[in-house]
Amino acid sequence: MIISCLNQKGGVGKTTVSVNLAACLSRTGARVLLIDADPQGSALDWAAAREGEPLFSVVGFPRPSIHKEIVQLGQGYDHIVIDGPPRVSDLARSAIMAADVILIPVQPSPYDIWAADEVVKLISEAKVYKENLKSVFVVNRKITNTAIGRDVGEALAAYLLPVLAATVAQRVVFAEAAAQGKSIFEIDAEGSAAREIETVMAELMEFVL
Repeated sequence: MIISCLNQKGGVGKTTVSVNLAACLSRTGARVLLIDADPQGSALDWAAAREGEPLFSVVGFPRPSIHKEIVQLGQGYDHIVIDGPPRVSDLARSAIMAADVILIPVQPSPYDIWAADEVVKLISEAKVYKENLKSVFVVNRKITNTAIGRDVGEALAAYLLPVLAATVAQRVVFAEAAAQGKSIFEIDAEGSAAREIETVMAELMEFVL
């Protein structure tokens, strides 16, 4: 499975979601490749901060030819996660065309919901060439027990794309893990954050299959 994690708005937590979903997949014994397609290289920075053995392979490939080279890049891997660029570009289009499923992280804020319009349009364009392409929103950095946190699903319904029931809350532990180049599972495998990532991954797999 090839997952592209995309949203042109910065600060939605694309890299956090990408890294931890890749870690979740690797925990099953699968061979996982994380492609950093963001010119800012946040996933590469995460990998560089790590001490010890890597959990999975991480490569930087911020080029608009990912969809043409994905077969060669992903040779020998069971799953590929693409951490996409932060703006609409040929690179974003390529990351969409390379994927089986597009995961769109959005924060529960009106600005994020409005900003999702551009990536939704790109996905619609791509489906002309790739009919079986799937796409879904995931609410990230949700602040629990707030009205905007509860209402975000209704707001996203205007886009006619599904929204995962599973959400990821705003938690300091994600930043603590990232600073050490670790996944959430290495910091607290039994904690709420790890369970949220596992639930997102399980629902995403079910959605694709």
